[in-house]
Formats: sequence, structure tokens, C-alpha cells
Amino acid sequence: MFRIWGKIVKDGHIVRQTTYERAEKFTYSRFFEYLAAICDELDVPTPVLLKAHIFNYAKFNHVIFRPSDFMEGVPFDRLVLENLL
Repeated sequence: MFRIWGKIVKDGHIVRQTTYERAEKFTYSRFFEYLAAICDELDVPTPVLLKAHIFNYAKFNHVIFRPSDFMEGVPFDRLVLENLL
């Protein structure tokens, strides 16, 4: 089982958040699925996922998506996904 805390931050404040849980074991090959489900729940577009994002999540237990990572304009400063241990 794993949990990911997804939060939208604007001007240093969390404006929306969700906790994504799955009973299965976490796999990096399915990270885009997890990201898309979190974005659907937060009602924001899904950002472009690069290897660097996955490496940051693996190394630091969190990843930050900035507005430049989205194909559409977004009204927030960053989308943060954090691994809840």
C-alpha cells in the first residue's frame, strides 16, 4: 500500500489537496497513472512527466510541477506530490 499527498500551492498557501491511496505496491512505471488520477481529483490538467520528475520523486520523496510543466495555463504556482510514508 502507498499514499501520495497531492497539493496545489499558490502564493505559498495550499489551496487544494488530496491524498491518493492504492492497496497495491508502488511502481515507477505506473507513475503517470497515479499523476493523472491525482490531477483528475484536483480538477487540474495533467502536466508533462519527465524522467527528471520521476528521479526527484524517487530520490527526495516529492516532486514539484511548475506552470511551465503544463501545456495549458494554470492559475497556481506549483503542484506538489509527496510520498506519505
